[in-house]
Amino acid sequence: MIGQTVGSYRITARLGAGGMGEVYRATDTRLGRDVALKFSAEQFSERFEREARAVAALNHPNICTLYDVAPNYLVMELVEGITLAERIGEGAVPLDEALGVARQIAAALEEAHEKGITHRDLKPGNIKIKPDGTVKVLDFGLAKFVENAPTGGAPTLASSRPHDPVHQLTMSPTITSPAAMTYAGVILGTAAYMAPEQAKGKPVDKRADIWAFGVVLYEMVTGRRPFQGSDVGDVLASVIKEEPNWTGVPMSVRPVIRRCLEKEPKKRLRDISGVELLLDAGTIADPVKRQRLVPAVSWAVAGALITAVGFTVWQSWPKPSVVRPLVRLDVNLGQDVSLESLRGADVIISPDGERLVFVSQGRLWTRRLDQADASPLAGSEAGYAPFFSPDGESIAYFNRGKLRTVSMAGGASTALADATGFGGSWGTDGYIVASLDGRVLSRIPEAGGTAMALTELADDEIGHRWPHVLPGGQAILFTAQRNGADQIKVLSLADRRTKVLQNEGRFGRYVASADGTGYVIFENAGRLYGVRFDAQRLEVIGTAAPVVEGVGSGQVGSGSVQFDVSLNGTLVYRTRTQAQFVSFNWIDASGNVQSLPLKPGTYVHPRLSPDGERIALTVTSPTSQDIAVYDVRRNVLLPLTFGGANQFPVWTTDGRFIVFSRGQSLGGMAWTRADGASQPQVLTESRNGQFPWSFSPDGKHLAFAEFGQGSGDIWTVPVKFDGTGLKAGKPEPFLRTATNELYPAFSPDGRWMAYRSFESGASEIYVRAFPDTGGKWPISMGGGVVPIWSPVGNELFYRNEDHQIMRVPYRANADAFTFEPPRLWTKVVLADTTTQRNLDISPDGKRFVALLPADLPEAQTHRNHVVFLQNFGDELRRRLGAGK
Repeated sequence: MIGQTVGSYRITARLGAGGMGEVYRATDTRLGRDVALKFSAEQFSERFEREARAVAALNHPNICTLYDVAPNYLVMELVEGITLAERIGEGAVPLDEALGVARQIAAALEEAHEKGITHRDLKPGNIKIKPDGTVKVLDFGLAKFVENAPTGGAPTLASSRPHDPVHQLTMSPTITSPAAMTYAGVILGTAAYMAPEQAKGKPVDKRADIWAFGVVLYEMVTGRRPFQGSDVGDVLASVIKEEPNWTGVPMSVRPVIRRCLEKEPKKRLRDISGVELLLDAGTIADPVKRQRLVPAVSWAVAGALITAVGFTVWQSWPKPSVVRPLVRLDVNLGQDVSLESLRGADVIISPDGERLVFVSQGRLWTRRLDQADASPLAGSEAGYAPFFSPDGESIAYFNRGKLRTVSMAGGASTALADATGFGGSWGTDGYIVASLDGRVLSRIPEAGGTAMALTELADDEIGHRWPHVLPGGQAILFTAQRNGADQIKVLSLADRRTKVLQNEGRFGRYVASADGTGYVIFENAGRLYGVRFDAQRLEVIGTAAPVVEGVGSGQVGSGSVQFDVSLNGTLVYRTRTQAQFVSFNWIDASGNVQSLPLKPGTYVHPRLSPDGERIALTVTSPTSQDIAVYDVRRNVLLPLTFGGANQFPVWTTDGRFIVFSRGQSLGGMAWTRADGASQPQVLTESRNGQFPWSFSPDGKHLAFAEFGQGSGDIWTVPVKFDGTGLKAGKPEPFLRTATNELYPAFSPDGRWMAYRSFESGASEIYVRAFPDTGGKWPISMGGGVVPIWSPVGNELFYRNEDHQIMRVPYRANADAFTFEPPRLWTKVVLADTTTQRNLDISPDGKRFVALLPADLPEAQTHRNHVVFLQNFGDELRRRLGAGK
């Protein structure tokens, strides 16, 4: 088949054979990526496809991704590297390395088990180790589906080499009879790794995977299998009746393996998450047990507790020989706090661990840990992505198209550079390193001056973001965003060279333990991982392992993560379920509010269809943003996209299609049918983020904003339906300036364009003629965010920065636009969605559909809840090992 094209996949090499059949390497000609194709001799059943869709929903750094299901083949992530079986073939795996691999396998199983998916065939041959040390578990759930086709009789074990007993024991027994889906006695799984109940043909659950995990861990640390025999029957008998030989099994891992290999499922470890606790208990470097203070506490109590357990400065740490226990505090910052920002971490901690800065109610606040009250930072309205100076006496942040600094003691802020802002770090050498435009890193004097570019994008990179200056100031960690997985890179300022430290990670930060051992921590799929790091050689040591679960992300596509760490080893983070819960409502000019029956959720960007009967919207989660359509009459929510950073839906004028942004990382725009009868298709391609906003009344032009080199500009592009779908012509600039212009909205007659601009230093609404004749009219007063024309009558509405609706009557002739002062349309306050759209007007112009805060307990909890982990550097030392 090499050289043939199957679907959109061009086959380039044969990789081997598995339980399903042949496996090939192929190139996805649409996306330009290499994949693995797994072919079956049989056509997949409808049930197989339904179950496989559940497997495809697994999204985890330690799980090989299932991309697609075709009639007789699967499209899988191509994982380079060796199998764990090959690694074990070289001999027993050193304990530290084995534990790193085991933790990643356990993390993969935990993710699948939480989704109701069992592996059923976990074995070293189904586990790959990538060159960077990342572990990938292959073929999740596929043993459940694999079918062989004898003509009749009882279910049988099959082998591609039936006369080779060794091959039978390691590779073959995953094939079953055609009755596999319903036959109660079917034996699945490779014999040497089967749980006793599985070997007996009984129904199995996730505890069979836990058994197999124990077998794999035993084999890693000893180099041999716990249950052996000359053929399949002997092995199965050993599994059912015999106990493992514990000679040579390290004492530190015996408890976890024993719990996994309990022959009675009821006595076996019930949940794979328990593995982590048992591993911790076996490898703890200090006899003092870790302390966990898990109840949420008030800020006053939390402040006292934090002070009591010693939020001390670096110099007061205990002797390096003592590994201090991890202390956890779940803290409520106060009922008035609503943590949410455009991007970046919402809460950061000072280098000495004594002060917080957080983003709440659209501005920055600061609070010392030994004080009861927080104070707003002057001039920080609309601020985001803050970071401390090395001495903790000043803060830098982004707002309104600028990078700014301000003293903690008060006073006016200082603008240093134009910036859209994707993170910064303040060095001890008097310079700030920042991603001003999301593309490359720049170096700016802390007192202001010319920004100097430090990095250049590689061919497969989209942006360099979220820098972190390493101790000594001679190197910088940063995130390299790519069309594939993001990478953690390090830049040496001495020679300007960069190297990859970690594939599939973002938001790298440096942490040191009390004895000086350095570590890099980073996020991937909601988990923090840690790996030892030599800051002199700029190299990682060993394999990264998960250290904290459930860490929240910032704006999807931005690459930011919700955590920060102080020099004295205190980690502060927000949990994954952090998005604001809102409800859909009708609002009229009298202030009447009528709720829609759609369940409250994490929605933004509502857009009414031309007939007013459907609402396109963006559904957000900690890991993705997706487009959906809500049918108002039927109370049905129809998802249109699945995974990614899809946002800003816009209806075509005929209501048949929806155009949306693919996000800042992928760039460009896409379209899909509004009834869900098509897959999303690319409309425009760009390395920049493109954000659609409105179609001209004749439906021939789409207005959108594009973020290029440091600013957002307004463009239009011709769009037409060619009989099969939407096609875009050549984009044309409408307004390009040094500041940000966003949200371009065509007037009902198509002769005017309303938009949002920061040219005055604040966010305001302006109007220009279309095509542009050079004149402009400032509409809003005191801040405006989202412009919306009334479909009927001469009224222009906008949402102000207080999340209320303003009304502006206007008159227009051939060359002039006149308008009255803005007036409040209703006193109703909408949900605070920062800069995101939270309303749209009905076709008759009499009411708005708007997002209002959902009065849910969990919503308030997520808005003001943070987690502190004290002594986190020592926790990394305990888990990952010591040594500089």
